[in-house]
Amino acid sequence: MKYGRSYNFSAGPAMMPEEVLEEIAAEMMNYQGSGMCVMEMSHRSAVFQKIRDEAEADLRTLMGIPENYKVLFVQGGGTLEFAMVPMNLMKNGVACYVETGAWSKKAIAEAKKFGTVKVIASSADENFSYIPDCSDPDIPEDADYVYICENETINGTTFHTLPNTKGKVLVSDQSSMFLSRPCNVADYGLIWAGVQKNVGPAGMAIVIIREDLLREDLDPRTPVYLNYKTHADSDSLYNTPNCWAIYCCGKVFKYLLAKGGLEAQARRNAEKAAVLYDFLDSSRFFTAAVRKEDRSFMNVPFRTPSKEQDAAVVAAAKAAGFDNLKGHKSVGGLRASIYNAMPREGVEALVEFLKKYEKENG
Repeated sequence: MKYGRSYNFSAGPAMMPEEVLEEIAAEMMNYQGSGMCVMEMSHRSAVFQKIRDEAEADLRTLMGIPENYKVLFVQGGGTLEFAMVPMNLMKNGVACYVETGAWSKKAIAEAKKFGTVKVIASSADENFSYIPDCSDPDIPEDADYVYICENETINGTTFHTLPNTKGKVLVSDQSSMFLSRPCNVADYGLIWAGVQKNVGPAGMAIVIIREDLLREDLDPRTPVYLNYKTHADSDSLYNTPNCWAIYCCGKVFKYLLAKGGLEAQARRNAEKAAVLYDFLDSSRFFTAAVRKEDRSFMNVPFRTPSKEQDAAVVAAAKAAGFDNLKGHKSVGGLRASIYNAMPREGVEALVEFLKKYEKENG
């Protein structure tokens, strides 16, 4: 790590690749001879249009996005998407949700404002420490879509096998695992991701939506901004977009392409996650919170024998240069978020710290 930076294990906003930050810093005062910073330039300018177009093209290449899918850059983040999904996709007023943790619960609560929600599977019985069986769910004929949070940031679980949707549209919140591994976009009707965890700065979500799901016949009271078709028809330039976030995300897309794409990134993520999980599974002081087969490679919740020890570890870790290891307030414990930009050396250094702490305090 350079510049006296700490290892930041925050769940989001999170680390960005140092190479990307250096590029951004070099262009801050004068982007490629334009005479201005990207934050200053018009979103209608030819310079920014090129930034936006390249960002979309590179994302399409990274994910292999089919031509019949639109890529949207939407402000408001995940909280807005919880509402936009049912507002846009509930034709019959019925949707199925899989309840796997804090963020799917929030999505369920929001969707209930717009129609009937059926929870077709849940892991609430064991504090969301596993992914429930979704191989043969009971899905009503009139269901408009099936919704999952593919990686639960707070609870540390991830879908390694997608649910059987019985032919219904699959919608996925991929916020905390977006671009961490290959994704067959054609398996989904809609993918969305808040970018502040694995791609860029806070303030925007990326939506990838199949064209046949774009609608003009929404409730006439629907704000124009909250219709996905508004963004699709205007190349996400209906109003002033989050230009800075689009620019930064575009840098990250190019970085990932240069590093071998998503297959190479998935290998790196699996290897560094194994470093931490192998330690936790061998420890007599620290305990991983999630069933092995459902563990996230991005968010690793764990705990000590007591809340007091949890707090002591967080304090000692921060003093040693490891930031944001405190678990979410809703579940407690500890959590290390090890997104794409977290280097393996950061995870190895954390494990050495935890080993030393256990030896001295366990």
